[in-house]
Amino acid sequence: MTILVRDLRAADPADVAAFVRVRRAALPFMIATPELTGHELASAHPDKRYRLLVAETGQGEVIGTAQVGIAYDSPEPGQSFANTYVDPARRGLGAGTALLRAAEEYLAAEGSTDLFAWVLDEPANRAFAEHHGYRAGRSAHFLRLDLAAGALPPVPELPAGVELRPASAFAADPRPLFALDAETTADEPGDVGAEFDDYADWLRHTWNHPALDKELTMVALVEGEVAAFTAAHTDGATRYGSAMTGTLRARRGRGLAKLAKAASLHRARAAGYTEAFTGNDSGNGPMLAVNRWFGYELCASEVRYTKNLRGNGR
Repeated sequence: MTILVRDLRAADPADVAAFVRVRRAALPFMIATPELTGHELASAHPDKRYRLLVAETGQGEVIGTAQVGIAYDSPEPGQSFANTYVDPARRGLGAGTALLRAAEEYLAAEGSTDLFAWVLDEPANRAFAEHHGYRAGRSAHFLRLDLAAGALPPVPELPAGVELRPASAFAADPRPLFALDAETTADEPGDVGAEFDDYADWLRHTWNHPALDKELTMVALVEGEVAAFTAAHTDGATRYGSAMTGTLRARRGRGLAKLAKAASLHRARAAGYTEAFTGNDSGNGPMLAVNRWFGYELCASEVRYTKNLRGNGR
């Protein structure tokens, strides 16, 4: 079957809807909407060299997608990413291979040396990655919490000097949340590090992200200073996702992230959300323990694969 790989037509609602349909089918634990897809592309930093690709059949049916770009905020130059997904009902037609080939050629031309790709931890997917010269790295888990059934643990009692506020309380000046996000993101486990100090860029792709619910995103303060937070993304209907949870280095070990997340989940359930999703690196024991305490259950895992685009290995 003939497979054509091309850029997403972001101005075409039908094309964007097809992109979202494939993403939802292949990765049902992530929040995906046409609005988020458009924002993702429009808000990307120029240095990211970001592209959204689709694979379509000769009949014009979109059956695969890819998110491709440079890890511009990594302290190590030359790193890139390409996450490809194929509609589970349309696998075996060559869409994954075509998308991966296009991504590799593009990123190599942009100067990338090492390409990282998330691969669902299933035998066929792992075999596909290894067949194309990728080697396995660290793993991560998707977890799901049924907010409609069962009881959430109560919000722990606030220690002296600690208060909780929604992110909306920082609407006039979100810079303290930027500093908090930057420090915690730098310490997040992963193959590709991230260090960011571009406030304007953070405003575009994080603070103004259309999925960020600033009433459900909760911040813990100690003696009036921001100390921990949990960022909440929603689809505006039933699905809630944890985008990031973290605590400043000097404030860790006091349960502040648990406090923030507990308050956020209780607010989400009260607002009518029925499913909560989150993702954790398999080596992030403290956060996995927090999520187990809330009642999250493992629903899928993925593995970070990498390939040296210069062909000399590492």
